[in-house]
Amino acid sequence: MSELTAFILVKTRREWLNLTVAERITAFETEVLPTVRDRVSNVSSRFYDTEFYSARVTDIWVWEAADHESFQLVVEALRETRFWDHYFDIVEILVGVENGYAKHYNTATPTTIKA
Repeated sequence: MSELTAFILVKTRREWLNLTVAERITAFETEVLPTVRDRVSNVSSRFYDTEFYSARVTDIWVWEAADHESFQLVVEALRETRFWDHYFDIVEILVGVENGYAKHYNTATPTTIKA
């Protein structure tokens, strides 16, 4: 299990939308992935589209990190790419620890998932 999960809420900029789908994939594969992989370990990411539900946030980037320093390095790496404030506006960063309340009080974690 990861130490923390971060939700980076972003809004697409015109510079991103002007790219073809192939150009977007190439940009991600050549600009973001190598930058993050070269500087960070112990992280994983997932991406969610939200533009059909929200005008303020078009995508959510979910990062799971083994520790706070690893996530800090993700942000530092992303800031050095065109994805940060060129292709996307960073709307908000929300960082959370899964079931932090239950862990702090050493109690069972309420869940809707059947065991």
